[in-house]
Amino acid sequence: MILSQTATARLKKVSAGTTGRLKSSFAALDGHVMFGVKMIAGIPLAVMRYRTHILREVGNISFGKASLLSGGGTIGVVAGMAIVAAVMVSIEIHRALGLLGFTALSGLAASIANTQALAPLIAALAIAAKVGTGFTAQLGSMRISEEIDALDTLGVPSVTFLATVRLIAMLIVITPVYMVGLLGAYLASRFVVVGMLGESSGTYDYYFRQSITPETFAYSILMTVVFSVIIAVIACSYGYNASGGPEGVGRAAGTAVRTTILTVAIAAMVLIFGLYGLTPTVPGMGLE
Repeated sequence: MILSQTATARLKKVSAGTTGRLKSSFAALDGHVMFGVKMIAGIPLAVMRYRTHILREVGNISFGKASLLSGGGTIGVVAGMAIVAAVMVSIEIHRALGLLGFTALSGLAASIANTQALAPLIAALAIAAKVGTGFTAQLGSMRISEEIDALDTLGVPSVTFLATVRLIAMLIVITPVYMVGLLGAYLASRFVVVGMLGESSGTYDYYFRQSITPETFAYSILMTVVFSVIIAVIACSYGYNASGGPEGVGRAAGTAVRTTILTVAIAAMVLIFGLYGLTPTVPGMGLE
């Protein structure tokens, strides 16, 4: 009887703790959503008043202040990660198709993988690690040093001035940066399949072009834009609401990266199935 009461008490304690964590998680989610709404609502004001700050952030995001190899611009990071991922995926695609005797379709599989899933996800991960952590650290350091409070005291809309400006800069930069990464992935895949593995260049190019349409390009860019908005909102929200000194800023940056990766993965699944469907569609191949 005593053991039963103890077990019941422990179960109630665990249930109460779980319920409390769920409530705090939903409250945090609501805070991020409202912060994102404020960011997006402040776009017209930011474009009118803070164009200089937007251009400065565009330069910081795209090229950075240091060399590409020492953590400079996002262009080099996205391109490098896309090339490495494309090389690995192309080798595995060719190996898998070789088991079935269909290595001629390597170009088709590489184009679909890079355009529809691989390149957008790699770009999102690179931006989350490179740009998102920077946003969180910058805003977090301003929060703990009371610079954001000073802006509010002066009547400056801090969310618009700090977060919306970074969101707009991200939206300006993301398409050209992504196209550089996508081009690198295409070239890397072709080099591996044709140059290293000896497949026919004409066969590769023919099947590669079968799945490349303006619609797939538009969907691929749309996915990357959605991912960039998610990254900017989550990173800026955690940084803006950071507390606990430098240690708290570090925790906020780590939490922002984990939250961003999970959210981007869920968004990618939804977008891929929503935009491309569950069945393959390849014009000219009888799959439409």
